[in-house]
Amino acid sequence: MEGVGGDNGASAATLDQWRQFSRLFQFYLDKTTPHAVYRWIATATLLVLYALRVYYVQGFYIITYGLGIYILNLLIGFLSPLVDPELEPSDGPLLPTKGSDEFKPFIRRLPEFKFWYAITKAFIISFLMTFFSMFDVPVFWPILLCYWFVLFTLTMKRQIMHMIKYKYVPFNLGKQKYGGKKASGASSSGSRAE
Repeated sequence: MEGVGGDNGASAATLDQWRQFSRLFQFYLDKTTPHAVYRWIATATLLVLYALRVYYVQGFYIITYGLGIYILNLLIGFLSPLVDPELEPSDGPLLPTKGSDEFKPFIRRLPEFKFWYAITKAFIISFLMTFFSMFDVPVFWPILLCYWFVLFTLTMKRQIMHMIKYKYVPFNLGKQKYGGKKASGASSSGSRAE
């Protein structure tokens, strides 16, 4: 009977340590949220490390292909709107046409932070898989590369056609400038002087 109680105490301590680690990890992950540029630089560094590892080992092409397909899937989610206009058609235009209309900004199906986090996890897992020879399936890599490029081209063509058809741009390019009345530099500086 004492052995059973000892096992429960050890597993409870391990579970408590796991919860503490999980909270600490989430705390630091939350602190990285506003630092998008540094997060993407770190992910680019992971990409370079992974590419160097695959080049050095001269293998693990099937893992790289799977990683490329996964990233393509994430990219489609990142570029797609949360509510697909094809599935839920609206009666009128999506963007406001009058001053009284409500502006509805583009909301992604996959937010930038989740996109970054998923890609970073994928690079880490793929990198770790390159240390196990059972994942090194012999394949002719040029065929995989060509097939991935065909898949990428067809998928992006479909996504761009969808963007054109429903008139949305998934990128925020800063404050919009409209071609209305232009004030001349002389009249604006003259009114300030008075």
